[in-house]
Amino acid sequence: MPIARPTSRVYRAIAWLVRHLMFAMVRYEWRGAEHLPRNGGFIAAANHATELDALTFAHYLFDHGYEPRILAKRGLFTTPVVGSILRATRMIPVDRGSAAAARSLEAARAELGDGACVAIFPEGTITRDPDLWPMEAKTGLARIALATRLPVVPIAQWGAHEILGRYGRVLKPFPRKRVQMLAGRPVDLSDLYDRPVDALVLRETMNRVMDAITELLSELRDEPAPTTRFDLRKHPEHEVKKMYYPPVERP
Repeated sequence: MPIARPTSRVYRAIAWLVRHLMFAMVRYEWRGAEHLPRNGGFIAAANHATELDALTFAHYLFDHGYEPRILAKRGLFTTPVVGSILRATRMIPVDRGSAAAARSLEAARAELGDGACVAIFPEGTITRDPDLWPMEAKTGLARIALATRLPVVPIAQWGAHEILGRYGRVLKPFPRKRVQMLAGRPVDLSDLYDRPVDALVLRETMNRVMDAITELLSELRDEPAPTTRFDLRKHPEHEVKKMYYPPVERP
């Protein structure tokens, strides 16, 4: 397996530490690597059920010879330790919910132009679906994919939530947990490249990507996916919080 060899010493040191840490906690089952392009840049898109997904996602790509650039919320880049790591490894800050978000897309496009692998969670945040299925995605990935016309490889992952639950704060590393990763064929978007980039085209792009990820996840979970995806826009934020943080009953 062609493990990546970054030029950055910091990246190499962090990768060494993270790989050993993950192997200590995880029994990986990796499949679908034949669908990862060997030449040129590409976009890797995965589902997101726990904060630990970023490490399992990056580990899968790194150990197959790629040096992933993950889009992460800008606030993380200002924290004392994590921020230094993100900057040293050339991850890409995302300005969510603001006009400055365009800068994040331009940075990702530049990385792809250099032949890098940009790793994206299309949902933009951890899924709110009660059963951890992928929810409706943001359109950032669609804008990058249509502008660069580079392959979008769907990747499903399952099992990391057993180590760190959704919004969890306590790791459960032992015994080692089974984490499955499965990459699929690049999503065919060729018929959309020459169409005006409007809301319909952006949504169609994302539907194809999310359908592909969901189908792969259904295979990993060996169960059918819901017929409709959870849509965060249709659930007021306080209702979402109630769903996962029920009020404490007092005597």
